[in-house]
Amino acid sequence: MATAKLDDTVTIPEPKRHVTGDNARQFVTEVLQGNGVPEQNAKIIAYCLLQADLRGVDTHGMNRIPSYMERIRQGVLDPAAEPAFNQITPVVGQVDGRNAFGFLCAHLGMKHAIEMAKTYGIGMVSVKHSNHFGMAAWIVQQAIDAGMMSLVFTNSSPALPVWGGREKLMGTSPLACGAPAGKAPPFILDMAPSVAARGKIYRAKRRGEKIPLDWALDKDGKPTDDPDAALGGVLLPMGGPKGSGLSIMMDVFSGVLSGSVFAGHVANPYDPSRPAGTGHFLVAIKPDLFMNLDEFKDRMDYLYQRVVESDKMVGVDRIYFPGEIEQLMAAERQESGIALVRAEIEALNAEADRVGKPRLVLMDE
Repeated sequence: MATAKLDDTVTIPEPKRHVTGDNARQFVTEVLQGNGVPEQNAKIIAYCLLQADLRGVDTHGMNRIPSYMERIRQGVLDPAAEPAFNQITPVVGQVDGRNAFGFLCAHLGMKHAIEMAKTYGIGMVSVKHSNHFGMAAWIVQQAIDAGMMSLVFTNSSPALPVWGGREKLMGTSPLACGAPAGKAPPFILDMAPSVAARGKIYRAKRRGEKIPLDWALDKDGKPTDDPDAALGGVLLPMGGPKGSGLSIMMDVFSGVLSGSVFAGHVANPYDPSRPAGTGHFLVAIKPDLFMNLDEFKDRMDYLYQRVVESDKMVGVDRIYFPGEIEQLMAAERQESGIALVRAEIEALNAEADRVGKPRLVLMDE
């Protein structure tokens, strides 16, 4: 939590202000349009970003707007680009992102994967020449809303060393997947192969916060709680060689296979000097391939109950299904609003001012 000093020894948490999801979505849409993004595309991007904010994944929400807009201003992200889809086989296609927003590339790719899966049971889409697509869970949700299971991979800019190495080479590329259920919440897993997502480091820096010592090493290879030092060093893979292996897997499926950039050459979304060249790999699967849909959903509901009602370890009050905490947070934030600190509000409003669009409307004003 960001802090404000009272004196040399006492600090208090910096108060957070709140905006409604509707206002935030409209704000983002208008700022994007003001920077040359066509209206329909701006609505898709805003929707995806706000899904992250509502689900409590603030690192991948509307606070990404300033960095995205800087990439547009520097000419390394094309605001008007339209991704193109090419059908390869009846169940395989590829999206050429044409350096468009990653949200548009992934949305188009999953749309076609779903359509193929409806007919043939499975659809697979590779995406090249894309950009950062934010929180992977929104793509999984797109498939769930269509009644589909899914796999979502991407590669990303260097942040992790490979196991045994010391240089930034692999990305904190998320592995995401999901499946619909019946009465129970759907299964949505969205995880990075690092101990913590790099976006959390940037958020800590933006809010003037420390980070846990087990998240990253500084440039000298020492554990650090300073987000600046962490960004100058390397993040740590979860589970040692296991996290490193998962990150390499993301690069194989998303970068090598797609024909996009790979092996440490994806540009950082906060680096406005060159196109990102990100690749993605998306799969949609029809859940009633081996049984009727009602039986599948009943089995998913049973799995949910077995998980959440299993014996708890000492100190645990409740066990959650993957994705359930974020779904509960979304319901809560629909009522309470999305929390922002002063620096975040100022950075977002500055983007609105640049293009003559309305500023954020704070709920407590």
